[in-house]
Amino acid sequence: MDEEYDVIVLGTGLKECILSGLLSVDGLKVLHMDRNDYYGGESTSLNLIQLWKRFRGDDKPPPHLGASRDYNIDMNPKFIMANGNLVRVLIHTDVTKYLSFKAVDGSFVFNKGKVHKVPANDMEALKSPLMGLFEKRRARKFFIYVQNYNESDPKTHEGMDLTRVTTKELIAKYGLDDNTIDFIGHALALHSDDRYLAEPALDTVKRMKLYAESLARFQGGSPYIYPLYGLGELPQAFARLSAVYGGTYMLNKPECKVEFDEEGKVVGVTSEGETAKCKKVVCDPSYLPGKVLETNL
Repeated sequence: MDEEYDVIVLGTGLKECILSGLLSVDGLKVLHMDRNDYYGGESTSLNLIQLWKRFRGDDKPPPHLGASRDYNIDMNPKFIMANGNLVRVLIHTDVTKYLSFKAVDGSFVFNKGKVHKVPANDMEALKSPLMGLFEKRRARKFFIYVQNYNESDPKTHEGMDLTRVTTKELIAKYGLDDNTIDFIGHALALHSDDRYLAEPALDTVKRMKLYAESLARFQGGSPYIYPLYGLGELPQAFARLSAVYGGTYMLNKPECKVEFDEEGKVVGVTSEGETAKCKKVVCDPSYLPGKVLETNL
C-alpha cells in the first residue's frame, strides 16, 4: 500500500464506484478502499450473515432461514427506470456485461381500499377501474399532449410555457378529477408529495414521458428493471470496470484516515499503519465527518 496514486477513493457506494471506474478508464492510477468487507456502502445488498452482523452483532441467523448466500437484501431498495439516466450510464460505460437484469412484472397503486395495477397498455387502460369512461377520454387527451410534447418544438406546446404554467394549471385545462390527478402525480410522475402541483409543469411532463418511454423499452408490465442479485451489483460492476483498467481495491480497511499537509492539501490516506500517497481523494461524507456541512435539505 506504500505507493503513490493519482486518486484514492474511499467508500464503495454507487457514486464512488462510478467515479473510480471512469478515472481508471481515463488512465489514472486509482486506489479504492472501504472500511466494510462488502461493496455498496449504504446502498449495498447483504447476505443473511452480513445482515445479522449489521443489526444483531455477533448473533447468528437461525438455521431454518436457509443458506446465507441465497439472500441479497437491499439496504436502500429502489427500482430503476428502464430508460432513465442510470441505465444510459450503464450502457455507455459497457458495465452491462457484468450485470443481469429482470423486468419488474407490474406496478400497482392503492386506491379506495383496493390494490389496482397501473395500466401498461391501451387495453389495460380501458379495463382499469381507476377511472370512469368519460374520465378516461379526458385523460387520454392529456396523455396525448404529454406524449407529443417536445421541449424544443413550440408547435407541441399548445401555447403554454411549462416553465411558467404550474402542474395544477396544466391539468385543470383538461378537467381531470382529483383521483386522476393523484394517479398522474404519484403513480406515473412518481412525486412523493403534492408540492408538484404548485411547481412548473415541465418537470411532471418529463417524468411522465420517462415513465412511458421506460414502459415501451422492454414491452413489460411496468417501466422498472431490477438487478437480478440486488442493487449492490451496480457498484460492483463499476468496481470491475476500474479493476480491468488497473484500479486497486482493498475492502475491510479500518480507519482510512485522510492525511493533510500544513497548507491543508490532501497528501494521502493512512490505514493500519500504512500510508498511501495521492494527489486527490474522493470519498463519501462518512470518511471526513469534520468537513461535512449539513444543509438540512
